[in-house]
Amino acid sequence: MMRVPDLVACAAQALRANPLRSALTALGVIIGVSSVVAMVALGTGAQLQVQNSINSLGSNLLIVVPGAAQSGGVRIAVGAGGRDTLSLSDADAISQIDGVSAVAPSQRGVAQIVANGANWNTQIQGVTPAYIIARDWSVSEGRMFDDNEERQARKEVLLGQTVVSNLFPNTDPIGQNIRISGGSYQVIGVLAAKGQTGFQDQDDIVLAPLTTVKRRISGRTGRADTVSQISVKAASEGELGRIQQDVTMLLEQRHHTQGPDDDFNVQNLASIAQTAQQTTQVFTYLLGGISAVSLLVGGIGIMNIMLVSVTERTREIGLRKALGARQGDILRQFGLEAVTLSVAGGVIGLLLGILGAWLMTSLFNLPLVIAPANAGLAIAFSGFVGVVFGAYPAWRAARLDPIEALRRE
Repeated sequence: MMRVPDLVACAAQALRANPLRSALTALGVIIGVSSVVAMVALGTGAQLQVQNSINSLGSNLLIVVPGAAQSGGVRIAVGAGGRDTLSLSDADAISQIDGVSAVAPSQRGVAQIVANGANWNTQIQGVTPAYIIARDWSVSEGRMFDDNEERQARKEVLLGQTVVSNLFPNTDPIGQNIRISGGSYQVIGVLAAKGQTGFQDQDDIVLAPLTTVKRRISGRTGRADTVSQISVKAASEGELGRIQQDVTMLLEQRHHTQGPDDDFNVQNLASIAQTAQQTTQVFTYLLGGISAVSLLVGGIGIMNIMLVSVTERTREIGLRKALGARQGDILRQFGLEAVTLSVAGGVIGLLLGILGAWLMTSLFNLPLVIAPANAGLAIAFSGFVGVVFGAYPAWRAARLDPIEALRRE
């Protein structure tokens, strides 16, 4: 029985004897592993970005928005001639639900801001001080207005980072005045950066007291106490499902609606995040599965080349068996050659896959995620491919009759 170092030396010598053939044999595995690594990394990066985008809106968060309004027996969608169906009293009632830690009604508007010799069109959110608590937002400079200033409709604002970079690129905005809809407002704070959510820049925003926006900016003609959204923060993630049901039941009682007739929608961001994760995970598996087909093609290539190698080295095999090599020695040598080719291709494919993943995630502005477990699995699977597809050629070589092998030209 040959020693393991001798087997390794024989296998390495056989591979070095035909370097071009060895490289082409490993090419299929290289392409397969690199494509699997790159596609899985791309899908995982997309999944992480979706999760981060939803989490950036706020943790343990429910968002209540108006639904279709009933008018003269006809349901009219809000934004298509309808009206806001949520009110400040709804927000007050929701705040009494057990497990709710913060409730923040808000009113959205859009206006052009003029300051420092520049102008910028952005969204204005009229909010209460609880808004930054519900949305897990922090103030990087200055301060947030308090409840008393909100009730007094003070002309004070906080700016998002995008607004600051466009209106005050080289100036401290705190204490500066900006003009909104013809009125002058003082900047009292700057919000911490939150980044993108899908195609929306969360930092392109101005926060102002809710009463200020309703009276001076939004220009809405409906009831004075209506709002366009209510953010509800739960004390814990485990309470979200129960609080969502409680909010729905409470608003149905207050609005005298039920089920399909509800004029509001309660959105659970945790459920949305879970659904988005499941969707991107399916695409990740799909991309990985499609790419794995090339690994099988690479394995078939290894088997074909190894069969050719057995045919070319028939006399060598016969001579070795005549000199005392056992079937197990021949079997292990050819199997080792197949596994070496496959694993070498897997290592090169892993490096190329990481490079490809970096290029693609940079192109699509996604986070790069290469899990060590996935990298190890790719190498292990390439070795498995070598074992499976190298088994038959190795068996063929081991079964050769030494006398017949020596006679063959």
